[in-house]
Amino acid sequence: MWTLSGFGDEIDPDPAVQVAVLQALGARHVEVRSAWGTNVVDLSDDDLDRLATLLAERDTGVSAVASPVGKVDVTADTGGELARLERAVVAAHRLGTRYIRLFSFYRPPDTTPESVRDAVLRRMESFAKVAERADVVLVHENEKHIYGDVPARVLDLVESVGSPALRVAWDSANFVQVGVRPYTDGYAMLRPYLAYLQVKDALADTGQVVPAGDGDGELYRTLLALHDDGYTGFASLEPHLAEQTALGGFSGPAAFGRAARAFTDLTRSIGVQLA
Repeated sequence: MWTLSGFGDEIDPDPAVQVAVLQALGARHVEVRSAWGTNVVDLSDDDLDRLATLLAERDTGVSAVASPVGKVDVTADTGGELARLERAVVAAHRLGTRYIRLFSFYRPPDTTPESVRDAVLRRMESFAKVAERADVVLVHENEKHIYGDVPARVLDLVESVGSPALRVAWDSANFVQVGVRPYTDGYAMLRPYLAYLQVKDALADTGQVVPAGDGDGELYRTLLALHDDGYTGFASLEPHLAEQTALGGFSGPAAFGRAARAFTDLTRSIGVQLA
């Protein structure tokens, strides 16, 4: 059994609407990236309390705090990302989740990943120490054009930092968009560290994001392997079917529902029950 969740702000800015749609699709959890149009790391304490109360009243848990930490140029970061991580920790504690999504920094134009590796690792090591103290788990998303956008560099990050507080959030569509065959090129390498599943697919030719199973993300093979390996964690829908930007994406209720049904069909075909 896997636990179904989804990026609520892909449905609507209002958390009440987010939860209503997710519950109609069979999900009892939400991944919180923003609420009422405000990013989760920018929510005030009062807003976090308001959100926590709303979710509790609707019997909805939080699978992860989808922070934007690390989604900036590594050479421009002068400590602001560490402060944003501290705020993400506050949100995670208040909303009752151990998982915080983060990234491993963009690099300046005309530079190589190798040239920023040491700077990235220093920052990721400091993030992991914060997470260890706070008893949370950072799950690194393989966003395109950051340091950890291909499997080998994701592996380098996790193994070089060497902390149980840094793990992998697997995103098949993002891998496709940087020319990776996700299952073929990355699954065996990253499976020991895979702690969280983000669900979207993409076409290799154009990079267009499509429902799970409709693209080149090798979703069926990946999900089947996870099932056979005994994965029992979260599967969080992040469809990006109406809009995709550097800061995230949007689908709306109807397209989000289409993405959920596509994923449910896939999981049902391999014998996985979603709860």
